[in-house]
Amino acid sequence: MIGQKFLNDGGSITLTRGIIAEEPIWQGANATTVNAAVEGFVRGAAIELPRGIRINGVSPTVVEESLQSYGPFFPGFEAAPAARVAKAYRRSV
Repeated sequence: MIGQKFLNDGGSITLTRGIIAEEPIWQGANATTVNAAVEGFVRGAAIELPRGIRINGVSPTVVEESLQSYGPFFPGFEAAPAARVAKAYRRSV
């Protein structure tokens, strides 16, 4: 993985994948495939990274601020405020 060459020892990489890796949505087969692939990459890369480097996958649900555009694709999903999602990213770093 190229990114590891630019990190200090003990650094971290954070990738985004969505909830649809576990909970597919209608008309979302391509997005589900990509999200599941990112999760697989994170799991595989985690055991290969040297020097204490970590890799994380953050998997937010639909963000409240995007419900107007994306809400119809996520019926029954609990939306999260962007500020809460940002905390997950901060925790992963």
